[in-house]
Amino acid sequence: MLRVAVVGSGPSGVYTAQALVQQDPAVLVDVLDRLPCPYGLVRYGVAPDHEKIKSLQNNLRTVLEHERVRFLGGVHVGTGGVAAERLRELYHAVVYCVGAATDRHLGIPGEDLPGSWSATRFVSWYSAHPDAVDDGFVRGTRSAVVIGVGNVAVDVTRVLARGAAELSPTDMPQAAFAALAASEVADVHMVGRRGPSQARFTTKELRELGGLPGAEVRVDPAELALDPAYTDDASLPAARRRNVEVLRDWSARPPGDAPRRIHARFFLRPVELLADGGRVGAVRFEHTLPDGRGGVTGTGRFEVIEAQLVLRSVGYQGVPLAGLPFDGTTGTVPHTAGRVAEGEYVAGWIKRGPTGVIGTNRPCAKETVTSLLQDAPELLRKDVPDDPLTALRAAGLTPVQWAGWQSIERAEAELGASLGRNVVKLPDWRSLLDAAGAG
Repeated sequence: MLRVAVVGSGPSGVYTAQALVQQDPAVLVDVLDRLPCPYGLVRYGVAPDHEKIKSLQNNLRTVLEHERVRFLGGVHVGTGGVAAERLRELYHAVVYCVGAATDRHLGIPGEDLPGSWSATRFVSWYSAHPDAVDDGFVRGTRSAVVIGVGNVAVDVTRVLARGAAELSPTDMPQAAFAALAASEVADVHMVGRRGPSQARFTTKELRELGGLPGAEVRVDPAELALDPAYTDDASLPAARRRNVEVLRDWSARPPGDAPRRIHARFFLRPVELLADGGRVGAVRFEHTLPDGRGGVTGTGRFEVIEAQLVLRSVGYQGVPLAGLPFDGTTGTVPHTAGRVAEGEYVAGWIKRGPTGVIGTNRPCAKETVTSLLQDAPELLRKDVPDDPLTALRAAGLTPVQWAGWQSIERAEAELGASLGRNVVKLPDWRSLLDAAGAG
């Protein structure tokens, strides 16, 4: 039997496991994850009010319950955990599906002020990631600035503008729910340095902002007019054209008196975060103009927007993996059709960069699996243990297996019932491991 370790249980890892068991009836797959819970960003990145996308967990579950697939949570691979060299000794092949674990920075003065965070850190907090900490994100916040115009930016904007009634049915951890329910945020500014025709959010995500109870979206028609793509809508890709139409509709509406306002802003480049009392108090932007080559150029005109909370949502970045080559420019592991070195492979964002949607991981994983199975005759020459789990336990690890994850699910359902809500996520390592029986 070909034994394969897949490192990472997000969509790319699960699709890799699926392709392996579908294409080879003589393969056994262990899906390893640093966390005691599976599903990666589907659990810890998809906004809690997006139940339809979160329901993808049911499809991933089917793969992880396959008779030749085994989930091993709480297993850290790399520095401080199981070394890559040791993993190569335990399995015929290892596929790294570890995503892009950090965020890009703006590189501007004041970015490190208290109150300035990556959007990912904010998402981790309201998604109950066990590494997250409560940084008092919305405490004392009247105005928030979200820098970026992709789907993550739309997600955090929407969560900031939602009321308690809409957040209560979600699986948001209780502390985050209580903080957001008591929030006094009245203005959320979602800001892009380029025009609306270049924004990366999807129309479905964008439209949701216009349907939030107690909130309204405001768009400055002058900023839309700056976008040269508006002069020829037919030349725009259909998805971008629909975005333009939604924004144009909002810009034509007179301001209302909703208690919360979402400001969709364009052609503004952040140049500095300004301090107020030792923490962020505003963002200084430079107005930009299209440069005719898909970018923008500064105008020398500036605008200051008040903000006690600044969230940057300008992209993810892969990080080096001990024992593997790494391209710091792209934030990826160099490969050929997923093949890195003998017995080592990559799939997902660490392979191609943080691009595409969840479904993009499926063909990416299949390409890698094709390479791996082509190499199988040579890989099988290596002797490996009958069961790597025995060796992992001998090294002092207590992996959380599928039954442990099911115990976590039951504990979260019980917690939700006790709070008069639906399922409520356990927010920290101790409670997760205790629930899994591995504490």
